[in-house]
Amino acid sequence: MANKTYKDKQRRHTPKLKIKKGDRVVVISGAYKDRTVAREVLEVYPNENRALVEGVNVRKKHQKPTEGAAGGVVDKTVPIHISNLMLVDPSVSDEVMPTRVGRKQDDNGKMQRYGKRNNNIIA
Repeated sequence: MANKTYKDKQRRHTPKLKIKKGDRVVVISGAYKDRTVAREVLEVYPNENRALVEGVNVRKKHQKPTEGAAGGVVDKTVPIHISNLMLVDPSVSDEVMPTRVGRKQDDNGKMQRYGKRNNNIIA
């Protein structure tokens, strides 16, 4: 049998991420760094540890015309790495309060996310 390559040693399971689709996040590093603006997560890609965030990492794409759409230069949002994002505490609605996220079991044995800033459960 031949030597195993890197592709053969891929992860068996996708990692548990602390950010989900629909969460409000703050970009804490990179070109779009702004801790005063909360943005919404549009989609999460757990295999790549990336998330698609509204209005962040926008690129220009030159697109050919098709039957349904005209061609031209189109703005396209590209995924950003999860490590550059921080969850905004949803319990504090009037201001942007980034918080670290933990996981703990509730009384029924189900895992829940909670904000480490003030121990509030995140839905």
